Amino acid sequence: MRILLVEDEEYMAQAVAQVLEKNNYAVDLAHDGECGLDCGLSGIYDIIILDVMLPKRSGFEILKILRQQKIFVPVLMLTARSETEDKVNGLDLGADDYLTKPFEMQELLARLRALARRRQEISLPSDCSFGDILLNSHTLSLYCGSQSFKLTLKESQLLEMLMDARGGVISKNRIIEKVWGFDSDAEDRHVEVYISFLRKKLKALDANTTIETVRGMGYALKAGKEQARCFKNESAGLSSPTWLC
Repeated sequence: MRILLVEDEEYMAQAVAQVLEKNNYAVDLAHDGECGLDCGLSGIYDIIILDVMLPKRSGFEILKILRQQKIFVPVLMLTARSETEDKVNGLDLGADDYLTKPFEMQELLARLRALARRRQEISLPSDCSFGDILLNSHTLSLYCGSQSFKLTLKESQLLEMLMDARGGVISKNRIIEKVWGFDSDAEDRHVEVYISFLRKKLKALDANTTIETVRGMGYALKAGKEQARCFKNESAGLSSPTWLC
């Protein structure tokens, strides 16, 4: 999951980003409103953490433009001010949640998990499953039947993109922007290497779901004929595993 953090206090932004990365989030930083707006308009982010008081453009301005442009990524507003009027203004403009500085990192992580669950309920109604595979993006685990593999963070992000597309084609450029970052120097060969990694793991799991190459366009998931598998579901945080068939 890729997060955009728009925060002009660079020391604080770096500290928050380090904690988020340790919790398996990919993070891009923007330190002023203009840069934050440009990044937000790219549409590559799963969640945006947006400070209210920013140079060049305020968080409120950024949020208003994003919603006008039909970009409905979940937005968590940060502010040093606790006035009710500010919170109401942000929520009315389309913010999904609000956090007042200073805050505890555990609270920020909990709010991000809640926003991520809300996003998955909308975009991935089958609990991150496609064909006969299931992805737990929180634990970076890929399941097929009773077998499972631990993925790397980039493998999980790439596979989540393909699952989110529900069989649609995702271009290499889009994958680079989403998985490596907006300003990354990653190239097509990086995508090809990670696609190869995922294909090997799907084959090792004896999955019927495959990653198809669509020449000149990109990649897409294809479900095989046998889709009725049971999945071990640990994403709900239950003390004993449940099974989805």
